Amino acid sequence: MPRHALLCLRHVLAVASLTAAIAPFGLPAQSTDAADVILRGATIYDGSEGKPFVGDVALKGDRIVYVGHATKMKAARVIDVKGMIVAPGLIDAHTHPDTYIRSADATKRLNAPWLAQGVSTIIIGVDGYGTPDVKADIDHLVGQKIGTNVAPFVGFGAIRGRVLGQADRAPSPEELDKEKLLVAKGMCDGALGLSTGLFYAPQSFAKTDEVIALAHEAAIRGGMYDTHQRDESDYTVGLMNSIREVLQIGREAGLPVHFAHLKALGVDLQGQAPEVVKLIDDARAKGQDVTADEYPWLASGSDLEASLVPRWAIDGGYGAMLKRFEDPPTMAKIRVEMVENLRRRGGPASILLTSSGKPWTGKTLEAMAKEWKLKAVDAAVVIMQGGPSAAPSTSASGKSAGIAIASFNMIDSDVELIMKQPWVVTSSDGSDGHPRQYATFTQKYKVYVQEKHTITLESFIRHSTGLTADIYKLDHRGYLRPGYFADVAVLDPAKYAPRADYLHPRELSVGVKELFVNGALAVEDSTLTGAAAGRGLLRPTPATGCTR
Repeated sequence: MPRHALLCLRHVLAVASLTAAIAPFGLPAQSTDAADVILRGATIYDGSEGKPFVGDVALKGDRIVYVGHATKMKAARVIDVKGMIVAPGLIDAHTHPDTYIRSADATKRLNAPWLAQGVSTIIIGVDGYGTPDVKADIDHLVGQKIGTNVAPFVGFGAIRGRVLGQADRAPSPEELDKEKLLVAKGMCDGALGLSTGLFYAPQSFAKTDEVIALAHEAAIRGGMYDTHQRDESDYTVGLMNSIREVLQIGREAGLPVHFAHLKALGVDLQGQAPEVVKLIDDARAKGQDVTADEYPWLASGSDLEASLVPRWAIDGGYGAMLKRFEDPPTMAKIRVEMVENLRRRGGPASILLTSSGKPWTGKTLEAMAKEWKLKAVDAAVVIMQGGPSAAPSTSASGKSAGIAIASFNMIDSDVELIMKQPWVVTSSDGSDGHPRQYATFTQKYKVYVQEKHTITLESFIRHSTGLTADIYKLDHRGYLRPGYFADVAVLDPAKYAPRADYLHPRELSVGVKELFVNGALAVEDSTLTGAAAGRGLLRPTPATGCTR
């Protein structure tokens, strides 16, 4: 080739390379094909670390077909979204939505608390509660129609309960093999990995080696380990040792680890977030795959018994615990530990009782103790027993039917430091009676983006979409890219806000103008449409360890 021709070719290639570098990610050639919907003139945040830009997003069927500057494509419907934020549908990394997605009421199954925040996908089966019968469960949920996509974990608690019941003991070799088989079943059914809730009985009775053995079954099938760690405070092993245990499980089992709702919980731990971050950063620097999620609230949510009653007193389940309450010598020992656990939580004024439809709903433990003229711990026992004149209500599993609390035990500086880490994504841990179920993403935007400027809007969206999809390996989700599924949120930056608070926890958020789930309009003009287009996001059958 002549030298001048070679130089011309190099110039053309250089210009093409520069053009590609400055163009929005996934910008396709202009197409004459018709789309179903074009979102026109949006400020586009595509879920990546790239900068936002003004342009159009086109959808056809359940897929995105165009993301870029103004397109000449035709569409059956064009929506003017100038001044609006267009982002991937948000992904909630840790949820407890059973009262919605498992309801007999089709309207509740729309999962409105999440749709109203712009959430199109939720992670379920967390804290060790995910059934080993993953595929059957997801087929049932999707068959009944649900409003959001669901991506499941197989849960250690469900497995241990099936094999060992509620007992405080180690499994025999034969029982451990049964547990392993159940992990393998869940993974081969399409679970993301193994989840645990080692803070909660009976999972708390397991030693580290049992958890490692089961996590290895997830590892060899390409899964991850997601955990409500053994201690977020100083109840048992202490927060730092608990973090070390999680890292050990990941190293020895050979899989990525993810800390659910990472925090420093309780008056004795406040201000220790820098130590938490350093432990995880050090592990990451050594090459370990470690991530976490966090909710933007200063109150955690839990059950009264899990927060106050010592683990040994819950051996055998909730019913066994109530029987121990009736034995004076045993109750005297329990009471000593409950007093200390209440101190850890910040005292009775820091415990807000949030279960709905109860005499104590919306009141603090301190207020109920004064009303009943009891010491705070004794008032807590009365509540766990069902109230002054009511029998305790339990589920078939023996677990309390719901003594939910919001526990004010964190400080803002810890929450903000964890939030700013590049390996932390957004989760609600959304449980009934806590406003985080209805308002986590809107709360994070209003308080930590708009008011405090703790994080940028780009970071908020990145850590609520694309990064979350990457961590959980959600195929073709979390980004605005041609060929990806059409989970797309249109947010009004001036109106996107929470309405729920601790005393009014069930108020829908506002500011979502449109939300598409798999191409279907779940929210249109700020109103739920009734569309239930959610799907089960199961991982492909692993290449090894499963019968095909």
